[in-house]
Amino acid sequence: MPRLFDPTADILRSGSMPLRALFEPGCVAVVGASERPGSVGRTLFWNLIRSPFGGTVYPINPRRHSVLGVRCCSALAEVPEPIDLAVIATPAPGVPDRIAECVAAGVKAVIIISAGFREVGAEGLAREARVMDLVRGTGMRVLGPNCLGLMNPRLGLNATFASTIAEPGHVGFLSQSGAICTAVLDWSRREKVGFSAFVSMGSMLDVDWGDLITHLGDDPETHSIVIYMEAIGDARAFLSAAREVALTKPIVLIKGGRSSEAARAAASHTGALAGSDQVLDAALRRCGVLRVNQLSDLFELADVLGKQPLRPQGPRLTIVTNAGGPGVLATDALVLSGGTLASLQGDTIAALDQVLPPQWSHANPIDILGDADPERYARAVEIALADPGSDGLLVILTPQAMTDPLATAERLRQLAAGSRKPLVASWMGGADVTGAVELLNEAGIATNDYPDAAARLFTTLWQHTYNLRGVYETPSLLPEDERDPAHHDGGRSRGVAVLEQARRQGRELLSEVEAKQVLASHGIPVLETRLAKSLEEALDASATIGYPVVLKLHSERITHKSDVGGVWLDLGGPEAVRHAWETMACTIPERCGPEAFAGVSVQAMLPSHGALELIVGSSLDPQFGPVILFGSGGTLVEVQRDSAVALPPLNTTLARRLMEQTRVFAALAGVRGGPPADQAAIEQLLVRLSQLVLEQPSIREVDINPLLVLPGDPVRPLVALDARIVLQPGAGASCHLPRPAIRPYPTNYIRRMELSDGTEVLIRPIRPEDEALLVAFHGQLSGDSVHLRYFHQMSLRHRTAHERLVRICCTDYDREMALVAEHPAMVDGRGGQEERQVLAVARLSRLHGCNDAEFSLLVRDSHQRRGLGTSLLFQLLHIGRQEGIDHVLAEVLPENHGMRQICRKLGFSLRDAGDVVEARVDLRRWTRDHPTDQALSKAST
Repeated sequence: MPRLFDPTADILRSGSMPLRALFEPGCVAVVGASERPGSVGRTLFWNLIRSPFGGTVYPINPRRHSVLGVRCCSALAEVPEPIDLAVIATPAPGVPDRIAECVAAGVKAVIIISAGFREVGAEGLAREARVMDLVRGTGMRVLGPNCLGLMNPRLGLNATFASTIAEPGHVGFLSQSGAICTAVLDWSRREKVGFSAFVSMGSMLDVDWGDLITHLGDDPETHSIVIYMEAIGDARAFLSAAREVALTKPIVLIKGGRSSEAARAAASHTGALAGSDQVLDAALRRCGVLRVNQLSDLFELADVLGKQPLRPQGPRLTIVTNAGGPGVLATDALVLSGGTLASLQGDTIAALDQVLPPQWSHANPIDILGDADPERYARAVEIALADPGSDGLLVILTPQAMTDPLATAERLRQLAAGSRKPLVASWMGGADVTGAVELLNEAGIATNDYPDAAARLFTTLWQHTYNLRGVYETPSLLPEDERDPAHHDGGRSRGVAVLEQARRQGRELLSEVEAKQVLASHGIPVLETRLAKSLEEALDASATIGYPVVLKLHSERITHKSDVGGVWLDLGGPEAVRHAWETMACTIPERCGPEAFAGVSVQAMLPSHGALELIVGSSLDPQFGPVILFGSGGTLVEVQRDSAVALPPLNTTLARRLMEQTRVFAALAGVRGGPPADQAAIEQLLVRLSQLVLEQPSIREVDINPLLVLPGDPVRPLVALDARIVLQPGAGASCHLPRPAIRPYPTNYIRRMELSDGTEVLIRPIRPEDEALLVAFHGQLSGDSVHLRYFHQMSLRHRTAHERLVRICCTDYDREMALVAEHPAMVDGRGGQEERQVLAVARLSRLHGCNDAEFSLLVRDSHQRRGLGTSLLFQLLHIGRQEGIDHVLAEVLPENHGMRQICRKLGFSLRDAGDVVEARVDLRRWTRDHPTDQALSKAST
């Protein structure tokens, strides 16, 4: 099988390094270079020539013969060598003409320093549009406009107008604010923080967060990435890049302007609760980015995460201190920031009794007393690290008569070298402990002057671990009827029909009955609700449902029915129903107009004792698209404000993590000895709601409030009592809607086929839930198949490691498309149940910065030479064309005759490259039909 980049390999794939011309130029032209003192053009040119970066610099100025002693070129066309990078520092009105000259000269990358674009309004936006029209299709990349420029301190490249260049180091710094860049630059030189890259991004006309995060992720000199963000731009590109990089390199972000919230829909509970800043938090958690709120925390965390190889595996912290007060402060900070004080086990206390004075605290924090010497510290730390009930250790030292800060730090360094748990230290005392702190930092032990800050740092490290773990946890499967998205029953179509009817009628607000029909079509349990447009119909519906009942106003105009007296509860008989109807029919038209009352909906009155009221919903964020909300429900929902948000698509793991962020989650485990709620049912409801809003982009808002949870009820564990759905205006046109920030599961790539022996096979994109199936799949492979796929004998234990498979299954469909060929579960000839099996896996992975992709293919031995490999690769190539891929390539071992034959059959060109055969096909000219008589489209979505 062909070789492909392994997502768990240590060596990062760099592709064509598309931004190399920005960061490693061999020839730089400064357009607008000048000798005028204090000008940007002079400062830029001087910075480039005084910090040798190994390339040549040409000033471009038609009105000067030379600049700072260097001969000028009047135009880019006069530069005697190919230009990698042009830096433009001319007035904004002339920038489009300068860009046209860059295109004509074949410049690879441009930095536009000039201001005067979108920040000045319509005129500036028009300039931006002209620049992009000129650049489109040329391959030239543009950084800016309105930016400070960039630095590559490792090479000595300073393509900015800052007063000095940053020190070389291993932190990649990205900022949309030039002022923040200069402030950070001054701070970093004082604090001796070095950078692998220092980039001012400006308006992000072309090069954006995704491009730069991907580049720094591929850069071996970058160990961590620090971001100052004002606007996210292309949310999907940012999340896609950050998710790929964050597992190997920590990304720490601070966002400016968090207090300015987006406009909220006043009529929507969900819209009111899901503020834009909360949505950004959810997005960052989803991709493993660590957010901080203070500029002072930004680089400290980046430095710690870059140096500290260990991460807490839980929130439990043990504190060792030689003074009680700092231990108390650290405990308060730990608990208030979301951490937990570890409980010392009996064996740990007994061991500490053997090495500590009788007066020690006998609890956590472990106070080893003020006369503790390095040996006492070492013994206490060693015992504390061995306690299985602890996830990390904070060691506090205050200078006292018997204290030896340096020797104690040395002992701590030795213990940290053999520890599997992270250590955090707080050496208090200023100048007296400077040498010890430096020793700890060199050993990769995070330090802080203050014990409370050190405790918060531990909690932040744990939160980072928790977020990363959530990105790649294996979820559970939904019920059997939802495992195959290609074959839903007719329920979906009933919901679609309701939405289509409302759009044809020009309505944006669905009635409660209609909203519940749409929810039910996606498997969301709703309470039976009947529409009554007359008193007689209301009485008939009440009798059919059975008393007591609830009457609710039916209106196409009024959103919150209880606000106008439109909800009547616990109606025990016909007279109560009659009174409720007559009261609403009289008062509501008087208060809200004659069209406000169009009848009532009737539903059963459920017992409320022991029940919990939740809110579940969805709204549209202008940057991130659909957002799912979960929290405490009821009439006081906006007062309690106990809610959390997440980005769809959700699986059961992500749904549970959404629930865990709320206070009401604790109540789901049972209140005062009562039975627990069915959390799995709530998870499945959240997953189905996320499917609904992704499948139906015409839906603008969904409110299920209250969602009644009935702990201990095995038949009906939860039910939507009330529901509200609002559609997009303008007949539901989706072309102008914000797209989902995370690409949904691509059901359009699901196909069914038959093998040569008649075996039915489902070909579909991989899902996170497939990890167990892949474990079984790898267990069926022969040594020869493994060698041909991986070019060496990778062990079964390595191939089926959770850390590896979960990353393979949790695919970012924008960056790669993995297909599995699955033999569905079916009843065998003896009446038993055959389990689902994966028969083959194929993957198409984009190369960074270009429209090319690599493919891999692996077929189980029992199903080779039956047309399955050809069909899978054929489907991958069709997907590649639809995804805009230009070329597909792979390396194949010369002895892999079967793979070479498949490639020839599908139009690949093969080239002998010594140890491997290079396979390549140009999809822009690829028009082949399937080479076998097995039609992939026999059954499709």
